[in-house]
Amino acid sequence: MSQTAVLRVPDSDPEPVQLSQNSLADIGERGGRLGVEIADMAGLVGDLTRLGREQSEQASAAMQAAHQMSVTNAELASKMDEASNSAAATRVTLSEATASVSGALARTLEGIGTLGEGALGLKTSIAEIAGTIKFVQDTSDAIQQIARETQMLAINANVEAARAGDAGKGFAIIADSMKSLADKIRSFTGQNQKNLEELTRTLGNLLTKSDSNAEVAQKAISDSQSARDAAGTLQTLVASAQQLTEDIESMAQSVESNSSCYEVVQKELGGLADTVKACDVNLAQAQKRVDSILGISEDFILFIAESGIETPDTPIVQLAQETARQIGAIFEQAVAAGQIGMNDLFDEAYKPLPKTNPQQHMTKFVNFTDRVLTPLQEPILGMNPRITFCAGIDRNGFLPTHNKKYSHPQGHDPVWNSANCRNRRIFNDRTGLSAGRSTRAFLLQTYRRDMGGGQFVLMKDVSAPVYVRGRHWGGFRIGFKV
Repeated sequence: MSQTAVLRVPDSDPEPVQLSQNSLADIGERGGRLGVEIADMAGLVGDLTRLGREQSEQASAAMQAAHQMSVTNAELASKMDEASNSAAATRVTLSEATASVSGALARTLEGIGTLGEGALGLKTSIAEIAGTIKFVQDTSDAIQQIARETQMLAINANVEAARAGDAGKGFAIIADSMKSLADKIRSFTGQNQKNLEELTRTLGNLLTKSDSNAEVAQKAISDSQSARDAAGTLQTLVASAQQLTEDIESMAQSVESNSSCYEVVQKELGGLADTVKACDVNLAQAQKRVDSILGISEDFILFIAESGIETPDTPIVQLAQETARQIGAIFEQAVAAGQIGMNDLFDEAYKPLPKTNPQQHMTKFVNFTDRVLTPLQEPILGMNPRITFCAGIDRNGFLPTHNKKYSHPQGHDPVWNSANCRNRRIFNDRTGLSAGRSTRAFLLQTYRRDMGGGQFVLMKDVSAPVYVRGRHWGGFRIGFKV
């Protein structure tokens, strides 16, 4: 049976316009498409708002980082000045110390060289003296041999003088004189021999010590070359200190230049942050206006639906309302049978399940709804090809029992979990909270369903309130394709 509606237009046309049922249905369908577009636009504005908020936070963080880097750079510049001054002072001290050490070392090395050469010359002289003493000792031995032979000759002369009698007296006197001379020579050469032996021992000890001194002198001369090398190293160290001072001064200039650049960057970042903040404010206002337009669109669609005009969404709306009534009846029967108490059924102490991402929760009624809602919800998925999911939710958007295909155990991938493990989660976004808290006969919304990983699906959502003994428990949602 066709229906006709009366639509009044502005005063330019005082006569009412008669609209057919088909015309009103066409308006409803167009209104639905408009709601879909507005919902999509609202989602995009929401994305831009979140992006603007993130950019504002990033700009603030960048400003803070630039400020911190500027402070650090200033501290570094101060430290560089201190290091430069310290390096310059060190260079001066090293230069003075090197000059002093080099002078003292040069004089010491010269003394060491002279002493070493003297020790080596002394060894040579002692060796020559030893040779001379050996020659003297050989001469003394020869004189002693002559003295012995003279003494023997004197003895023989005395014997011959005694035989000659008075004629040999003069010869005897000469023999006695020769014997006396021989005795004196022997006495003198004997003492001289003892002195030569003592001198030889002394020279031997002196030669031994001179050998040791010569070795020390030789080592000292060799070490003096290392000392000269050390003096050269000191000179190199002074040159390195000079180069270090110059490098630090160059670095200080770079740090000072960086400080100036950071100040410019900080100012530019400040301007960028102000711009992003202004955009964020504008986007927030745009979000509010788009949400308001979306609400008007949903009210318009609801008005059309409540007017009794048939639209492509009407069968799904009626299915949601009927299922919500069935759920309320099932809950009331369970309470009456003592299967669950009212306090447990309305439990809002959501306990987070450990190691779940996205976060899942448990309440005192989850096991109960798993048992009674699953047989009711699963067949609905096959009643209309547009239906994607259906589930009961409490007033806070908590979804205890979902369809089986969305109730898999969670794995290690949060993105996969977000799309396939949607039971026992709290959906307290605008759509979820509105569906759970609405007390109107039904609520038809258009929204972007978050599937995780930045993936969204444009959906329609119809919900109807669930009451248990007159108390609003939540709602029953059906998500379907636009």
